[in-house]
Amino acid sequence: MNTAESFRAWYRTEPEGVWSGPGRVNLIGEHTDYNLGFVLPFAIDAATQVAVRRREDGAARFASAFGGRDIQEVMVDDVTRFHPGGLAGKEQQWARYPMGVLWAMREAGIDVPGVDVMIESTVPVGSGLSSSAALECAVALAIADLTGAFAERTNQDLLDIAKLAQRAENEVVGAPTGIMDQAASLLGAENAALFLDCRSLENELVPLELAQNGLTLLVIDTRVSHSHADGGYAERRASCELGARLMGVESLRDLGIPDLDRAEEILDEVTYRRVKHVVTENQRVLDTVATLEADGPRAIGPLLDASHESMRDDFEISAPELDLAVETAQAHGAIGARMTGGGFGGSAIALIDSVKEEETRSAILAAFQAAGYGEPGLFSVTPASGARKVD
Repeated sequence: MNTAESFRAWYRTEPEGVWSGPGRVNLIGEHTDYNLGFVLPFAIDAATQVAVRRREDGAARFASAFGGRDIQEVMVDDVTRFHPGGLAGKEQQWARYPMGVLWAMREAGIDVPGVDVMIESTVPVGSGLSSSAALECAVALAIADLTGAFAERTNQDLLDIAKLAQRAENEVVGAPTGIMDQAASLLGAENAALFLDCRSLENELVPLELAQNGLTLLVIDTRVSHSHADGGYAERRASCELGARLMGVESLRDLGIPDLDRAEEILDEVTYRRVKHVVTENQRVLDTVATLEADGPRAIGPLLDASHESMRDDFEISAPELDLAVETAQAHGAIGARMTGGGFGGSAIALIDSVKEEETRSAILAAFQAAGYGEPGLFSVTPASGARKVD
């Protein structure tokens, strides 16, 4: 059953369309986005689809393949009373993302109608592949199309939609994320990564031709659940803000590698390591873009490896399962491997020769079993198009 058929089964009427928001893999550039630095994500061929139809009574109703049999409902006029930091608590957690999008779009002056929405997704929840942004962007694009907002659909229009989706996650869901996930979901393209400056929002597509170079990007979903609304993410962000303040800069984006000696003198040991990760990760993003353009994806492996080491040792957001996934992939010939996403669980990625994919999969499954961990999810992804209407 596809999403339109699911809509018919739930609502006994036809949707006006189906919109798709892809998940994303962040190739490199972790926890740099909210520090106004550089990131290099790409949209993937796993996506959230929403079938939508306008209603005349001002009600917004949401049904989901992962939400049980209950329809989550709110009056559109009531979303203006949503307060920063969360909803009233009656709705299921997943429903706060699309409800938050309605709120953000109303706050932006868009005349949001009542809607019936059916949600289905192939993006694993809690895996670090941004299932939340995929949902937000699919809903935001649907509302934009149904209302005629952002009609030209320029690069700036897509960035403005990304900002609204980010605001929904920040102020309604209560997760202090940057704009990377939403930008990747909306601006992605086939066979390309999105190089994004999170301060100016200048962006460009960088060729990432994996299949053409005999490469596969394998995602290892540890199935260790994580949430951006949990405390670890917020603590890391607070450490970064403290480090910037003590270093006398607006954000860690304003620091470079030569500033780390002074940072080590000024900052306590933990704050220094948090700052060191962000500063060096920004440089790794720039180096990865330059390497992709000059030498192609086979040359970026050492940068991926170094990124994981920094997240494990300096930012301390890895987990034993993530480390095992990375180390096993590396031991079986991965060109490079790293955890991806906010950390504390979720997924790792391994860039491997396509001919070694089955060997690498088998080795990871065996390693997890030997360690007594639950079986990970293993699947390959390719750089895909950004959010769009599909039906």
